[in-house]
Amino acid sequence: MPRFGLDVATVIAAGADLADEVGLDGLTMSFVAERLGVRPPSLYKHVDSLAALTHGIAILGANEIGDTLRDAMQGVAGRDALTAAAQSLRRYVKQHPGRYAATTGARPTGPDDPLIPALERTLASFEAVLHGYRLDKADTIHALRMLRSILHGFATLDASNAFQIDTNVDDSFSWMIDFIDHGLRARVTA
Repeated sequence: MPRFGLDVATVIAAGADLADEVGLDGLTMSFVAERLGVRPPSLYKHVDSLAALTHGIAILGANEIGDTLRDAMQGVAGRDALTAAAQSLRRYVKQHPGRYAATTGARPTGPDDPLIPALERTLASFEAVLHGYRLDKADTIHALRMLRSILHGFATLDASNAFQIDTNVDDSFSWMIDFIDHGLRARVTA
C-alpha cells in the first residue's frame, strides 16, 4: 500500500528539487527516498525507475519553461519578445539547472506522452519570438534552431559559472541579444 500523502507528483517534485541541488547526474532514487522520509522501495509504487523519474522531471521542467516564456512575452513582440524570452530562459536555467538538464535530452515515450505538448509549448514560444521578425517560412526552422542553440549555450555556461573572463556577463548577454536581433532583421531584408 502506498504511503499516505505520497504520489507521483510529490515524488517528481522532490526529484526535481534534488536535481536542482545536486545536478541531474547526481540524482538517485535513494536521495529522493531520503528527502521524502521513506525507504527506496516505497518510491517504486509511484515511479518505475530513475529513468521514469527523470522523464517526469523533464515534463515538469518543460511545462515550467513554457509557462515562464509565455508569461515573460505577454504583450511584446520583435526585439522585446526576444529579450524577454532570453532573459526568462537564462533565469530559469540558473534557478533550476537540474530540471532544465532533464529537458534537453528528453524524448517522448509514445504518442500520448505528456512531454510532447510540454515541449511544443516551449517551441511555440520561440516561434512567437521569430514571428515578430517576419522571416521567410523556409528560414524559420533554421532561425528556431539557431535561437535555441545560442540561448541554451549561454544560459548553461552562465549557470555553471563558466564565463571566467573579467568582463560583465550581463553586458555580454545584452551584446548577444543585439547580435541576434540584428542578424534576424538583416535576414528579412536580404
